[in-house]
Amino acid sequence: MVSGSPPVREWFRDWFGEEYLALYPHRDEKEARDAVNLFRHVYSGAPGARLLDLACGAGRHLRELRTAGFDATGLDLSSTLLRSARSDGPADLLVQGDMRRLPFARGSFRGLTSFFTSFGYFADPLDDGDVLREISRVLCPGGMFMLDFLNAARVRAELVAEDSREVNGNRIVQSRRISENVVVKRIRVQPISGGASRDFEERVRLYSPRELAALLSDVGLVTEHRFGDYEGADFVPESPRLILAGGLHTREESIS
Repeated sequence: MVSGSPPVREWFRDWFGEEYLALYPHRDEKEARDAVNLFRHVYSGAPGARLLDLACGAGRHLRELRTAGFDATGLDLSSTLLRSARSDGPADLLVQGDMRRLPFARGSFRGLTSFFTSFGYFADPLDDGDVLREISRVLCPGGMFMLDFLNAARVRAELVAEDSREVNGNRIVQSRRISENVVVKRIRVQPISGGASRDFEERVRLYSPRELAALLSDVGLVTEHRFGDYEGADFVPESPRLILAGGLHTREESIS
């Protein structure tokens, strides 16, 4: 009997921990507020609706959603980031889980947000499809979604091969390349005072606007808005972001 190769450990299980929080201590709160205001602009449901913030991280968007009046639940895989989020909000509205298998019943939410490039993380693109199917499943008919992604064309055109900086007593060296349609970023954390370095990785699969909209459509998520930044500008080839928003439509609605 010949055993297969052991599965490769998924990069995000190691990266979104204490080192991540230490290296990004001051995420832009205004950016989070602008992103949530953009969702409010397109959201057509009643105030106070139940909403899921998918891959909520340390909770900066979740806080803004709650301030805006949504009954917002946050889900993330990282226990470290959830612990940080719990320090600023109700713990019972935070759930640990995998976005490929959401621990919620069908039709649980009137809205769903996925901010700050929390999509395209998986080695197998079929897993990305599983994420979108789960989004479709947990939204109720007519529910609204917003998927905040990077602009693949701009990433390709402006990729910085390597840079370095100093943060909290560490020298951070980041190298980037594109391999098989995936942006691969290697992060080396080297203590300035000496000691062993630590190495991490990020991987994000690139999707064009047309590809991403098609994947959403395949699971009943119809793109109705396409923005290029958090201020709500139209998407153009030079846009910093690709933000798609729309609703869940049943097969009968799509036919009619």
